[in-house]
Amino acid sequence: MSISNPRQVFSNPLIPFAGTILGGLLPDEMVLIQGSVPSGADRFQVDFTCGSSVKPRADVAFHFNPRLKKKRIVCNTLEKERWGSEEILYQMPLRVGAAFELIFLVLKDKYKVAVNGAHVLEYKHRVDLNRVDTILISGAVAVQAVAVLPPASSPASPASSLTIKMKNTNMQTQNSVFRLHQRFPFRGRLEKGLKVGHSIIIKGQTSSNAKSFAVNLRDASGRDIVLHLNPRLAKRVFARNSFLSECWGAEESDLEAFPFAAGEYFEMIVRSNERHFRVAVNGCHQFDYKHRVQDLSAVGQLEVVGDVTLMDVRMI
Repeated sequence: MSISNPRQVFSNPLIPFAGTILGGLLPDEMVLIQGSVPSGADRFQVDFTCGSSVKPRADVAFHFNPRLKKKRIVCNTLEKERWGSEEILYQMPLRVGAAFELIFLVLKDKYKVAVNGAHVLEYKHRVDLNRVDTILISGAVAVQAVAVLPPASSPASPASSLTIKMKNTNMQTQNSVFRLHQRFPFRGRLEKGLKVGHSIIIKGQTSSNAKSFAVNLRDASGRDIVLHLNPRLAKRVFARNSFLSECWGAEESDLEAFPFAAGEYFEMIVRSNERHFRVAVNGCHQFDYKHRVQDLSAVGQLEVVGDVTLMDVRMI
């Protein structure tokens, strides 16, 4: 399937994978997964969940679980850590050792699933669609791409190969359009600042010999840095700080696992909440950073510097 304008895309995600769906799922959208089943595989699963909490486990609105050796697909819903009644399709359209394309069409009352262009099953909603905001993929499977497609996307050939064309020419906000110029570092102006609920999405690729790069949210004057995000690849440290009144504050760097690697694609999401910024990389939440400047409307510039090539920058 050739798609020129996906709403969101994850390329070559590591399995197990957890991806945040920006804005949640909407009726008439589609989720495409292109991958392959390794030889000897037993099963894998795709879960549409309400968050990514582990303890307690997040509700699973739609659990899609192909069990290849038993030649069946099991579907179910998990609410309050309890599974409901299984719905089982006693067919197996996937083949071990072969590539596949899964299409999940999201409707108001149900999901419709197709494999390699052929419809295979339907699953009625047991959980409100407006709660679904995460895709989880685990098990014996290799995935090349996951894409969320807006209703306007009308694929002509669902069985053909999936080609995602990344936009690399503009940065969009709710109020204005920015351009990614050839010069670097990149700096874009946020005409009306930030508001609670805004998310900034940065897609790029680190240089093959990258040592570090930084994402800075500056005030309108450019003098203060409200949020400084600084992945240091050589030291595997993800530092964050603020530069206010010509002085750096206390640096924060605690992290369970470093999410960047030299020469690899990444997607960073910075979401502004009432009390803090929430930062995710490649669909996985990394940390919260408490606001050191309470007036988010003071943020007037976004800057990206260092050993990185930008592909897409936008605010929603």
